[in-house]
Amino acid sequence: MEKNKIIFMPHANIQYSQLNPARRQWVMKNSYEPLFDLVAEGDYKIAFEASGKTIEEMAIQAPEVLEKLKNLIKQNKIEPVASPHIHIMLTNIPDEICLDTLKYGIDVWEKYLDVRPETGWNPECGWSSALPDLYKKAGFKNLVMDADSLLLSFDEIRKATGLSYDIQGHSNKNHLFKIEDYIQDKPEFLKFITNPSTSENGLNMIFRSDCMANPMLWFLMGATEGMRDEPVSIDEIRTMFMKWQERIGTSGSFIMPYAEDAEYIGTSAYFYVKQFNQARFFEPEPESVGRFKQLLDTAIECGYELSTPSEVIAASTKTFANEYTNCIENGVAWHGGTAKAWANTEYSLIMDPVCLAILNGIKAVSSHLNMSLDKLDKELDLAMKTLTSAFVSDSRWPPAPTSPGRFNVKESIADLYEANNALKQAMEKHNIANLRSLYSPNLMGTQIKAIEEKLMNMEYFGE
Repeated sequence: MEKNKIIFMPHANIQYSQLNPARRQWVMKNSYEPLFDLVAEGDYKIAFEASGKTIEEMAIQAPEVLEKLKNLIKQNKIEPVASPHIHIMLTNIPDEICLDTLKYGIDVWEKYLDVRPETGWNPECGWSSALPDLYKKAGFKNLVMDADSLLLSFDEIRKATGLSYDIQGHSNKNHLFKIEDYIQDKPEFLKFITNPSTSENGLNMIFRSDCMANPMLWFLMGATEGMRDEPVSIDEIRTMFMKWQERIGTSGSFIMPYAEDAEYIGTSAYFYVKQFNQARFFEPEPESVGRFKQLLDTAIECGYELSTPSEVIAASTKTFANEYTNCIENGVAWHGGTAKAWANTEYSLIMDPVCLAILNGIKAVSSHLNMSLDKLDKELDLAMKTLTSAFVSDSRWPPAPTSPGRFNVKESIADLYEANNALKQAMEKHNIANLRSLYSPNLMGTQIKAIEEKLMNMEYFGE
């Protein structure tokens, strides 16, 4: 009898909010490397996602760690999963930038790891109807989706759980168990979590849910913090796995219980900020590596077969056309939160208009030169890439009472200066520096300086 499949997909973002650039190598060595060693040493198989920027930084700061990832991909023990080159909230960014950075993210994987991932990850699972076409145009065949966002598009479930969206709220993360409570005996809803499905354009989709991921995160951290008398135990995880075995039997063929930050394996990452507004970031958490091994081993003991997104999709006999993705609310995100919350922080409200002004300059100059955005010359392409970097979501999140790190915001400001300078060089190269009605680098420089002063005069959480 064929076993039900189970997917674990840690995803990596080295531009994480409150991760000081000076500590990035430490994360590579204390999170990514122990994870790769764990997979290499046992009979394990996982998916691993990383932004192109994360891959680039590993190549520079920890090439030995990247080599381990490369070997595991060759051995088919890890399926590579790509995303935008820069960790951006796609639904808040113009489509031109989204498509460019999605393509670039795949290119970077190929450059350093000799592979072009076919499965994609959408940062923070922010949603709009444009995303399936953007991912397909970029070259992806599969996309990991957020089940909670889909399920909360059903009025029946929203009414039963009492959950609602608000751009001023971080998330409903610790309340999403209410969805599981409601759908546990309803195959018509379980099927979205236990089967692959396809969007209107043929993109394959598989869904992850906080119903399973959140208890696992608390297990990895071994935390109580006044929320529980005892940490989540492996017996609780085992019980959860067995419950889902029964549910899969009525509705599908697999579950994807862990699609969470890779940085929680080996470090505390953002856990204490996100859960408790504590100024504790990326503390050593070496025991979480062993706990992640326990998760894998317990899944196997419960009768699951460790698998990957592509394998699940290829093996499924129950894939169905998903007509409900168009019902997912525009502007939502994972954890029962919203992408629009990212767009409405004071950092976004200050930086985004400047980013958009530079994008309009790139478009005006390239149009004047009869260049399409997908065939820009060296200088204009640099302007586009550095502008995209300035849009990074983690210089905009989270909102008060917490904040990104001052260094996260400084990186975006430096990117804006570089993008503006690259655009200036492009105009000089093509002898159109005098056509300032297209774009004025000097004036834009003063605008960047003005927002820099405003942003640097703000107080930052944890300082």
